[in-house]
Amino acid sequence: VECQQRAGRAFLDRDQWTRKSIRNVARAGWFSSDRAIREYCEKIWKVQPVQVRLDR
Repeated sequence: VECQQRAGRAFLDRDQWTRKSIRNVARAGWFSSDRAIREYCEKIWKVQPVQVRLDR
């Protein structure tokens, strides 16, 4: 509850909220759905990629 109250107060201070939001995104790291799927394959499912030929 205390954390939610602090977040609510921060939200009311537009400058503070903007700074916190930018820092949050900057610290999030690189995300890619392709990378996430590749990591699931390697670390969880223990499967290797398969080459797929796309004929046009």
